Amino acid sequence: MQNNTIAARSIAIVGGGQAGLLLGCALLDQGYQVTIATNRTGEEIWNGRVMSSQFMFNPALQIERNWGMDQWEADCPKTEGISFSIPTPDGSGNKAIHWHARLNAYGQSVDQRVKMPGWMAEFERRGGELRMENVGVPELEALAAGHELVLLAGGKGEIVNLLTRNDERSPLRQPMRQLALSYVSGMKRHDYYECVNFNLIPGVGEYFVFPALTTHGANGTQACDIMVFEGVPGGPMDCWGEVKTPEQHLEKSLEILKTFVPWEYARSRDCQLTDANGIIAGRITPQVRNPVLTLPSGRKVMGLGDAVLVNDPITGQGSNNATKSAQHYFDAICARGTQRFDEAWMNQTFDALYNGYAEKVVRWTNSLLTPPPDYIVKLLATAQQSPSLASRIANGFNDPRDYAEYWFDEAAAERLMAAELQALPA
Repeated sequence: MQNNTIAARSIAIVGGGQAGLLLGCALLDQGYQVTIATNRTGEEIWNGRVMSSQFMFNPALQIERNWGMDQWEADCPKTEGISFSIPTPDGSGNKAIHWHARLNAYGQSVDQRVKMPGWMAEFERRGGELRMENVGVPELEALAAGHELVLLAGGKGEIVNLLTRNDERSPLRQPMRQLALSYVSGMKRHDYYECVNFNLIPGVGEYFVFPALTTHGANGTQACDIMVFEGVPGGPMDCWGEVKTPEQHLEKSLEILKTFVPWEYARSRDCQLTDANGIIAGRITPQVRNPVLTLPSGRKVMGLGDAVLVNDPITGQGSNNATKSAQHYFDAICARGTQRFDEAWMNQTFDALYNGYAEKVVRWTNSLLTPPPDYIVKLLATAQQSPSLASRIANGFNDPRDYAEYWFDEAAAERLMAAELQALPA
């Protein structure tokens, strides 16, 4: 039986993204009064530019399923594995390392231009109040005055920058990659199961690509592939500044593939952009922000998702972090009962998330933005010989905490490789 006192509690969320809408819908089901403020309508999002690559692994997908938010799962392509390649250094276009391994359960990517309008409608269907407004400090003050808890979940924009950087948790001080996305159709499939295909090009950057569901299909949506380019600043993949048109963006995408990963170019050469808005380029400074914002009135606002955990997309953890953050905050809110959502609770809630989960994701993601030590290259090469090691590395994407067991410690990595090689059949 529902507690009517708790049911009457009011929560406002600023930002209609993965974390905010997911948490908002889940709280509505528990009887909370929820308001979400966002600055774009569903139609504007659907017809706008792509926002991210948003690949989600099974543990995060399961949270969506648990809350009845998996509306596109049947239509979205299923990605069943991870593949990994490093080219030979001689420029011959051959692979020095290549392997693929199955995930324990499939992952998926739904274009946020599809997902967010659908979730906005679902939020209102469940009884939430959706406000269309640009939120600044005055609007935050009004929300904080009218609600028991305000969560700031917008990942971009001036308002999020009011949350201060946590220097101790943010070792990187500048963007480590030039990023670009291309949503395309017409890519040839591999002769093995669908993978997130990850290509590491030493000194140049990274390229990964995977299937997704996007807009502009005959039935409203269509399958596509998302190309993700991560260029080392100042290197040959840091080349998007002169690109002015969607056609030039696709041309540059294919030129990079042909030059550095010709096996990817061979299956992409006939690709077309899904739509003129299926491109984006930019830079991100990875950082962890402090979770509490004190407004001029003294009222407190708490950060959620991308507002406090800003990761480079190189490990594909952004939407997964946002989803797991929503679950963590949901549990903490429900466990709070009728007690106040005070500053101490805000800090304790975020610290529990960070220390128990997010810190290891941040550390692993940041480690891939610097040149890998020799033992990591050896580890990835050994996975080519050891299917069980390849499987363990691949399934770390589901829960990156496992990497803490071996990724950051050369001796631990060497012990793991020795054990895996010893276990191989003679």
